[in-house]
Amino acid sequence: MASEIETRLSVDGRDIAVRALAGGSPGVIWLGGFRSDMTGTKAQALADWAQARGQGYVRFDYSGHGASSGAFEDGTITQWLADARAVFDQTTGPQVLVGSSMGGWMALLLARALLAAGDTRLAGLVLIAPAPDFTEELMWAGFPEAVKAEILATGRYARPSPYDGGPFVITRALIEDGRQHLLLGAPFQVGCPVRILQGAQDADVPWQHAMRLVTCLAEDDVVFTLVKDGDHRLSRPADIERLIGLLDDLLAELAADAAR
Repeated sequence: MASEIETRLSVDGRDIAVRALAGGSPGVIWLGGFRSDMTGTKAQALADWAQARGQGYVRFDYSGHGASSGAFEDGTITQWLADARAVFDQTTGPQVLVGSSMGGWMALLLARALLAAGDTRLAGLVLIAPAPDFTEELMWAGFPEAVKAEILATGRYARPSPYDGGPFVITRALIEDGRQHLLLGAPFQVGCPVRILQGAQDADVPWQHAMRLVTCLAEDDVVFTLVKDGDHRLSRPADIERLIGLLDDLLAELAADAAR
């Protein structure tokens, strides 16, 4: 049975940690969330699934996350997207992107860029609580005026977090850079099947936000699954089983299409 190979990838001077598992095509690439790393529950569960199935699988940490170099608060959407693109470009053959939360935004931006470049290797997207435009729609728009003033005046704001690690810094650079990558203002295409898994009890990315994304993808093959009691992380055993079942089904559909 194949084992994961750990490598380092240099992206504009940033040292990106990557783990790759050789296996069947299409490969699967994990795109993690904001302040998450590739050792999280869902990323590891997919590594176990891929190894048991003999599926190609790649996971990595954005700069400032996990085992990659850099400080988290120096990061921007532009930088993290460049990290994702570099990882994708190191793979061969068709790939399915699995993006969680911010990783869903990254997957959509990468898909749009690949389509514009004429790169046809993207086989599908699986998005878990996708958070496109979150810096603007889910952060800036909801900040009190005092917080906005602090960010504009000092360039940073230490935001409390209910998750591990305590408060984290939101920078003016992150907010302003995010505005260069907004997606939800108009219809757009990714040119491949899209499968969305969303919790109805998600306090971080409301299900209505994910539905806005569905309306923007009017010309793509999109299936939206709402988990009635699901939270943002969707990391319970039943959620993992649902995610893996969704991936299995998508890969079966892709195989059937390729055989026609």
